[in-house]
Amino acid sequence: MAADNVEDILKDSLSFFGGEPIADRDIISYGPLQLTVALKEGKANTLLADHLFSPSLFLAERIERGLIPFAGRTTIELGSGCGLPSLLMATRKEPPTLVVVTDYPDEGILGNLKENVSRNASQYSNECKVIPLGYDWGTDTSHLKSLLSPTQDGFDIVILSDLLHFNSSHNALVKSLSLLLSKSSHSVAYIAAGKYTYPHVCENFIRLGRDAGFVIEELLPTAEESEWLGECQVGDFDKEALSIRKAVCRFWTSRWSM
Repeated sequence: MAADNVEDILKDSLSFFGGEPIADRDIISYGPLQLTVALKEGKANTLLADHLFSPSLFLAERIERGLIPFAGRTTIELGSGCGLPSLLMATRKEPPTLVVVTDYPDEGILGNLKENVSRNASQYSNECKVIPLGYDWGTDTSHLKSLLSPTQDGFDIVILSDLLHFNSSHNALVKSLSLLLSKSSHSVAYIAAGKYTYPHVCENFIRLGRDAGFVIEELLPTAEESEWLGECQVGDFDKEALSIRKAVCRFWTSRWSM
């Protein structure tokens, strides 16, 4: 991933928000969660793990509103960053049974994710097990799938939040999705991206996913969905600021073709 490409993504994404980052190293809260992003250095910088982008907020709002069914299911998030969507699921009254948050096995990136998991442990439902692990896309998934029961061939839910920036990563990302998503009619991947990710880049991922056997559908927002409808307090943001961030997101579901 070239450094200039990373800077282009950051400039494009921040231009939606008047140049203001969504989060820096300071604690950002979402309801009961207290989160940090990784320090702006090394792999955290080049892999964009040192920011919290709008798609994570978008997914968190849908989780908060009950629009992503996860009660009693197994979930895994790729490229989790600070882990917002997944950790929020773990705090719900009817949580998943298992939440696995993964990111690149770098000390700074994974160390921050583990800190977030530990810091918020008292907020998780007793019925939910939360595990942070390192994972490099496209590689062996046996250490991840070993967390499942012997009867499960994969996870019920896979979350991809703002991971489509670069064409060069799409083959590995689709391979991971193929290895991790259970081949069940009830399994689903939730994919969110910022509109700062070019349409042709998103289309490349969708084409590769469909070639791999997935049915990928984009959910287009209705007029009533244009405003922020979550109830949790999100840092110092008001609903207008959150609505702006929500509006710059795209959202797809991905299921196996049966």
